[in-house]
Amino acid sequence: MKLNVRLSLLSPLLLVMILTACTPTPEPTPLPTSTVPPTVVVIQPTPVPPTPEFPPEPVQSDLTRVDEQGSVVVSVTPLNLDQPADSLNFDVSLETHSVDLSMDLAMLSTLTTDNGKSVAPIIWDAPMGGHHVSGTLSFPALSEGTSILDGAMTLTLTMKDVAAPERNFVWELTGTN
Repeated sequence: MKLNVRLSLLSPLLLVMILTACTPTPEPTPLPTSTVPPTVVVIQPTPVPPTPEFPPEPVQSDLTRVDEQGSVVVSVTPLNLDQPADSLNFDVSLETHSVDLSMDLAMLSTLTTDNGKSVAPIIWDAPMGGHHVSGTLSFPALSEGTSILDGAMTLTLTMKDVAAPERNFVWELTGTN
């Protein structure tokens, strides 16, 4: 009797399995097609500039002079050669990774012309110390009552003992005086 009960329970289950396996699968309903063309969006990546390892270098003009002697790079740009007023001013930038820049450029610099005029700085207006120093080095525009630029063809800024025995920055003055 147990066998009959088992067969009676298994028979309908076998019949369902056979019918399910033989029944065809319905076809999927196709999606409606649109008459509007698809929109394509192109996303361009925005270039990211590389991060500089060192601070950016100052913008150089045709008047900027650079001296790379020793372990200090010195950049000098005259600010007012064409309109000196009371002083001749120079933007000076000092860059290094090995020397402390706590020096007073007013004690180490001289401004001379090719016609023999020479003046010492009035002031070095910059922070003292560090490895990246920028400031303004100012000289008097007059020497013995006349402009230092009168009759001069060249102007030379000399710095002594700035991580090198001597640095000279020279400008041609044609058209500036």
